[in-house]
Amino acid sequence: MDFQDVVRRRRMIRHYDPDRPVPPEVVDRIIDNGLRAPSAGFAQGWGFLVLDTAADIELFRTAARPAEDPERWFAATVQAPLLIVPLANKDVYLDRYAQADKGHADRSDAWWPAPYWDIDTGFASLLMLLTAVDAGLGACFFGLPADRVDTFRREFGVPEQYNPIGAISIGYTEEPPRDLSSRRRPKADVVHRGRWQQP
Repeated sequence: MDFQDVVRRRRMIRHYDPDRPVPPEVVDRIIDNGLRAPSAGFAQGWGFLVLDTAADIELFRTAARPAEDPERWFAATVQAPLLIVPLANKDVYLDRYAQADKGHADRSDAWWPAPYWDIDTGFASLLMLLTAVDAGLGACFFGLPADRVDTFRREFGVPEQYNPIGAISIGYTEEPPRDLSSRRRPKADVVHRGRWQQP
């Protein structure tokens, strides 16, 4: 299967067989590929919490469950044999870019045009998603309720400087493919060559 095939098969899956675990060697390949993502200054300011037991996944659901409308959050209802929580550490980037070879004298974030700590962790997450699909698995990147992040950190002992940018559910699925082509924005609406022109 080539890269185009993987991208075409890439879709968000929400229903898994929770009793069919992902083999350890596949989990390792997913993680290893994610760790090869690019990062600003080769800072690699990320961390990944791997949850692959029923007890840990139940604890995740409980920690992510908001008091109001919990059914609105996939984080509170996810049933998958594997969850990976990607976490971004801004401090690693501020420390790296305060070093002499980067030309900044302090740890200010005022000059950063975008939060590269989140972007780089997202790059790593995408590589994990693509690796899962390439291995014949279903996967979904989803968000956590903002008011449950502290509870999540406390329950799993995550240091305060690590911020979850979301979570990735992975597993075997019988969920049929959905055709979303009618909802995809036309290429001409989003790609602009030479100059930005209104469609």
